[in-house]
Amino acid sequence: MRLSRTPLLLALASPLWLAACSPSAPPPAETAAADPAQGPATAIPEGRPTPGDTVPSSGLSPDAVTAGSPAPDAAAPAAGGATTPAADAAATPPAPTSDVRQRIDQVLGDAAQYETVFNAFQKAVNGGDRAAVVEEVRFPLNIANGAKITGPGEFQRNYERILTPAVRKAIAAQKFDDVMVNQQGVMIGDGQVWLNGTCLDAACSRTEVKVVTIQ
Repeated sequence: MRLSRTPLLLALASPLWLAACSPSAPPPAETAAADPAQGPATAIPEGRPTPGDTVPSSGLSPDAVTAGSPAPDAAAPAAGGATTPAADAAATPPAPTSDVRQRIDQVLGDAAQYETVFNAFQKAVNGGDRAAVVEEVRFPLNIANGAKITGPGEFQRNYERILTPAVRKAIAAQKFDDVMVNQQGVMIGDGQVWLNGTCLDAACSRTEVKVVTIQ
């Protein structure tokens, strides 16, 4: 039996013809093969920074990262460097206080007389010499609670009430170089005794210093 060659040739050529005529289409995105060396591709979610953006360091807010800010080590002074003005001031000893005698001369006048009366009064009180104490007091004498002693006799009768143990202790402990000086006079202790001067003439060229307050 004789076979025809035409059907056989058509059968063999059909697959090649179909392959040549079929349009080529890329595979779907979801089925695209990933590069094993790079790992699976990941899309960047919307709103997150892209690789070109600048983000603050971990633990800092964006405001904390400032262009040109010095490194932490640059803010700390070098060891052995210059101290601050406050440190220099703290290291500088205070200036010495003004001399008491100079202060008395400026505010009250005649510091030598104040010192003489101070020494005489302190010595008399410490020695219990009541007559000598009276010599250094001016009357009327101001005492505690706004009262006044009018003369030597009244003073002697109230001596223990006026010169109490606390007052005598303050007088004994006081040093002339440490007295406080102001317009009211020279203060002994915490104000237990005050010395002040009075003018003896119209020009106040002569003064007399006495104890004016004991309280």
